[in-house]
Amino acid sequence: MSHVSPPPLRVVVADDEPPARRRVRALLEREPGVEVVGEARDGGEAVAVVDELRPDLLFLDVQMPVATGFEVLAAIPGRPPATIFVTAYDQYALRAFEVHALDYLLKPFDAERFRLTLARARERLGHAPAVGDPRLLALLAELQPRRAFVERFAVRGSDGRIRFVCADEIDWVEAEANYARLHAGGRSHLLRETMTALEEKLDPARFLRIHRSTIVRLDRIQELEPLFQGEYLVRLRDGTRLTSGRTYRARLQRALHIAP
Repeated sequence: MSHVSPPPLRVVVADDEPPARRRVRALLEREPGVEVVGEARDGGEAVAVVDELRPDLLFLDVQMPVATGFEVLAAIPGRPPATIFVTAYDQYALRAFEVHALDYLLKPFDAERFRLTLARARERLGHAPAVGDPRLLALLAELQPRRAFVERFAVRGSDGRIRFVCADEIDWVEAEANYARLHAGGRSHLLRETMTALEEKLDPARFLRIHRSTIVRLDRIQELEPLFQGEYLVRLRDGTRLTSGRTYRARLQRALHIAP
């Protein structure tokens, strides 16, 4: 009877430092039965690459631009892969990793430590449960940074009075020069914030940037009409018609659970 080799272990490496990525890749290339299928340079890329490639194992830096390692795992659709944290994090976090029996590599690490960590990951994957790893989920619940989103914005009217607009009242937002205009319940308010700064303050579970000059409240969307070159005509419940940008097509489809 001929022996059939098991499929290779498919790995993604996410780290914002090119030398760190090269080192992990070089160490993985020494290991039999391992295939590096992708790399990511920041948290945003990491989410996209893992979602697309669905690796068996992820080497994930904790501190990266765009999103931390914890935010990456929380943002990956579905079940996150088995994860090895590559980190220079403080000892308190490392204790938490150990309590939850998750592997980590503390920078700088040597080849022997790397091999031991990879061996542990192989063993765990050999007995992987069909659902999300409860240890990983417990770690996420304990350590994931909790962003505090702004629920009320102060806007100054032409009469000099300061009024407050609750995030729940906002239907959509448009860029106006270097500021943002909030549209809420048929009224508009000029907010002295850039669109980028405002986007960071709004809960992404409720608000989505669909164009470089437009943010929309997701539950206000009533209908989408495909236009040319990947754009959509977005109709809101109050009759407002907006146009999404081509580069925002994928995120709009994901947010509204639309198949590509």
